[in-house]
Amino acid sequence: MNSDEPTVEQLEREGDVAADFLEGFLDIADVDGDLELDVRHGRAYVSVESDDDSLKKLAHPDTVQALQEITRLAVQRETGEFSRLILDVAGSRDARKDQLSVLVEQAISRLEDGATQASLPAMTSYERKIIHDIVAERGYVSESYGERDDRHTVVRKA
Repeated sequence: MNSDEPTVEQLEREGDVAADFLEGFLDIADVDGDLELDVRHGRAYVSVESDDDSLKKLAHPDTVQALQEITRLAVQRETGEFSRLILDVAGSRDARKDQLSVLVEQAISRLEDGATQASLPAMTSYERKIIHDIVAERGYVSESYGERDDRHTVVRKA
């Protein structure tokens, strides 16, 4: 393991700090939610779930992204370390992965119709990682281009 990579214990601490922050946020917002913590692929994952529709408004992808960034900042303030924590609200990550799979299928269709490459819209680093994984599973190659908010993925035949 790279010495710069956080240990499982550090990631568990990130998750605990994030959970404390999110519990406070949910209390202020008067929203019920159960938190689940996990460590996967060198990142802390925090999932917020509910048995009712109380999280529906918070599960919008832009809202989840914003809440994730605020949570990362809260973790960084508490731990003094940069956080790459992943937040999921009411299954929003699975729903987004399904949407990204559709984008990849559309890109592959363009390639099969003769295009030399297919560019996807700009997206977050986490979403680009998912795109790269899906593309590789389908036997194609992908690269990211651009800077900051304009960074996007281009898909090509292998």
